[in-house]
Amino acid sequence: MSWTLLFGVVLILGLSLFAAASRRAELSRMGGSVRERDRALRMGSESVQLQHPVVDLARCLGCATCVAVCPEDGVLEIVHGQAVVVNGARCEGVSACERECPVGAITVAIANLETRTDVPVVEENLEAAGTPGLFLAGEVTAHALIKTAIEHGSAVGREVARRLAGPTTARKEGVLDLVIVGAGPAGLACSLEAKKHGLAFVTIDQEANPGGTVAKYPRRKLVLTQPVDLPLAGRMEKRTYTKEELVELWQRTAIEQALPIRGGEVFRGLERDDRGRFLVQTESGVYTARNVCLAIGRRGVPRKLGVPGEELPKVAYSLLDAGSYRDRRILVVGGGDSAVETALGLAEQPGNDVVLSYRKGAFFRIRSRNQERLVQANAGGKLRVLHHSEVVRIRPECVELVVEKDGKRRELELVNDDVFVMAGGLPPFELLERSQVSFDPSLRTLPEVRSGANGAGLWKALKVGFALSSIALLWALFHADYYVLPAAERPAHDKHGWLRPGAGVGFAFGVAGVVLVVVNLLYLVRRSPRFPLVRGTLQAWMTSHLATGVLAFLFATLHGAMDPRDTVGGQAWWALGFLLVTGAIGRYFYAWIPRAANGRELALEEIKARLGGVGSEWSDSSQRAFRERAREEVSQLVETRQWRSSFAGRVLAMVGLQFDLWRVLGGIRKRGNEEGIDPAQVSETIRLVRRAYRTSLAAAHLEDLRSVLSSWRYFHRWVAALMVVLVVVHIVYAVLYGESSFLGGGE
Repeated sequence: MSWTLLFGVVLILGLSLFAAASRRAELSRMGGSVRERDRALRMGSESVQLQHPVVDLARCLGCATCVAVCPEDGVLEIVHGQAVVVNGARCEGVSACERECPVGAITVAIANLETRTDVPVVEENLEAAGTPGLFLAGEVTAHALIKTAIEHGSAVGREVARRLAGPTTARKEGVLDLVIVGAGPAGLACSLEAKKHGLAFVTIDQEANPGGTVAKYPRRKLVLTQPVDLPLAGRMEKRTYTKEELVELWQRTAIEQALPIRGGEVFRGLERDDRGRFLVQTESGVYTARNVCLAIGRRGVPRKLGVPGEELPKVAYSLLDAGSYRDRRILVVGGGDSAVETALGLAEQPGNDVVLSYRKGAFFRIRSRNQERLVQANAGGKLRVLHHSEVVRIRPECVELVVEKDGKRRELELVNDDVFVMAGGLPPFELLERSQVSFDPSLRTLPEVRSGANGAGLWKALKVGFALSSIALLWALFHADYYVLPAAERPAHDKHGWLRPGAGVGFAFGVAGVVLVVVNLLYLVRRSPRFPLVRGTLQAWMTSHLATGVLAFLFATLHGAMDPRDTVGGQAWWALGFLLVTGAIGRYFYAWIPRAANGRELALEEIKARLGGVGSEWSDSSQRAFRERAREEVSQLVETRQWRSSFAGRVLAMVGLQFDLWRVLGGIRKRGNEEGIDPAQVSETIRLVRRAYRTSLAAAHLEDLRSVLSSWRYFHRWVAALMVVLVVVHIVYAVLYGESSFLGGGE
């Protein structure tokens, strides 16, 4: 007995220690994610210029599938059991999270679409709003993926062909069916689709050869894409191409298909003639067409610094071949992926001394793999990074910069041979507006916002489950003359031969129930990222998981002839029913409890933003220091109460132990009086600090509740494991000893 007690105490304490350590690690991870999001907010890079994920907290179950499938680290994380956007600037727009979310809780969309004036207004068919026959495709629509560009171009080609189906006299008059502007992936796909449908078309591009922006990438740069069908050329199966592979594929396809691509023609705009036809103007002439597809991208002309000396020959705005630069002193200016990749490529060449200048304090908009390479190169001395720095003058022999550190600005002069300005481009919006493309948000049809506490898939499963249950009930009522009989009287009934568990329909119900249990468990395989070969969307699998669970229980009930007994089969039936109930309860927990906690997090984020706006008009440095000190103290207060304190500590704080809050508020009030801050501003600051404290405390308590309830998920899994064991034992017992009843029902 003493040995048993000793082992029991060690086991219980060990499990408790493991649970506590796991809990501490989880809180630390979530706290780090929230701090990273706060840094991104302060740097203005929480959202990307084009696409980023939007999480519907009313749906999110916290399964972490979105985090697992995202090709970039740090875009999404799980906080309070739900997905949150930590660094939207790193989103590549692949939309893997949207496709794989089992409840449709994520939508990859263009940020602030209802107010943006830098995104063209296009209809669902990619036609420019208010300009029939004018289409936009690819990056110009604010969608950056190569796969999306190809799909856009193909869709435009098909739409034009559909509209022109049937006899037409336009070609006899020398009018083209379609003019395509741009020979990048969108323009090339549109050209191939146009040829596939026999359209009269021409493709123009300012460059001599097809390739678009990709052709201007540095040598050997890896380009990520997804499998996509290129019209007339077949499927592009690879997920990663070098720049040379991709451009060579496109140019070879253009030659093989004899596409009418005219390079070296610069697009200058378009207008309509008195017959409604488009007059596409280039530097070389005018094309007349019934339809036009603009696939000109968003980069436009390179963005310049606007400093003296920028016109010198040593200044460049793109890098094609880093290998041609050796033993050079080089400055790269910019903070995006292009700037970082340029600096890294040049730093790898022998003898180069590379400096990367960025006006902000951290790189938040670059991909995680570039971030890792940059950290390694900087630590290894291959290049230097100057944060908070700006170029003020470029001279033939040097570059003058201003660098800010610890609030102080100092001048810095770098001896220099080459300067690469990688500050992005000026989008061709003026050209688009002259070409009758509208940017008016009031004309834009906003995508439907998906919401609902039940989540996508659950509603379908509930409808299916209700229908199946009703059918099973009708079946039982129709054969009630048999099912209501005591077990001893059933063998004499006419229906016993085919309704009993061991034969006929009754036996088939048992086999179907086992098959459905197996299918139901496949959902766990599909959810795991370790099994990528399992086909189908996770949302469809979740719907199947819920529906097959209900149906398996119904089949098991009918297999046991509505009379489960105290056997292994009967116990398996009870376990299956209990599993159904625990799953439904768990679904409720994970649909509502985490949403409440993350709702508090969003409120806390808003309070911090409002605190930062207090005294925004202040120009005095001491006043700004007062505001920043208050923000810092609030952050420390929240950090202590939300991510470091124990559950018991938060309970004590909730019932009145708020010494740290009083200390902070007293310090704010005292400093405000000493520094002559407006009393109204001091009062507003104190009010916001109180709200931030209460909100963080509430979020912490909800997180504790979520943690307690998360054990339900493990309980549900153990019940499932028990049910599987009972089913297997029952089947083995039936095979060995002749008991064919799934639930132990008698003959």
